[in-house]
Amino acid sequence: MEELETHFLYPAALYASKAPTKVSTILGSCVAVCLYDPVLKIGGINHYMLPYWNGQGLASPKYGNIAIEKLLEKMLANGSQKANIKAKVFGGGEVIETNISQFHIGDRNIQVALEILEELKIPIIAKSLGGKLGRKIEYISNTGEVKQKYIEKTQIQVG
Repeated sequence: MEELETHFLYPAALYASKAPTKVSTILGSCVAVCLYDPVLKIGGINHYMLPYWNGQGLASPKYGNIAIEKLLEKMLANGSQKANIKAKVFGGGEVIETNISQFHIGDRNIQVALEILEELKIPIIAKSLGGKLGRKIEYISNTGEVKQKYIEKTQIQVG
């Protein structure tokens, strides 16, 4: 078994490569979309924090609509045919219990992934979305395999 390259995917980033890679990331209310081409055996993953770019500032992959579009562009640039690409979607948990949870960031992040992938006609073959826990995922780019671990909430003592 060959040792895979490893890559840690930070929030507001994406990764796609022809080289077999194990990409890991940690998700709370953020969402990761994993795209996989079973014909060429290549894949990519994004990690976005907010659903939609509002047109102000940089159109960065921090936003779901930008992140999914850019990831698809990278897959196509690597030789994939759109018709061959499958998706897996993870994250969108409501992990922080504060006044900010009233904005339902996790739910909105999930919604944007589902809507955009449907518009692009990319089938979602697996998903683990919502809930109250964070997730750590490991994505194997050349097989499309995703391993997920739930992250338990811990109490943090301050002061």
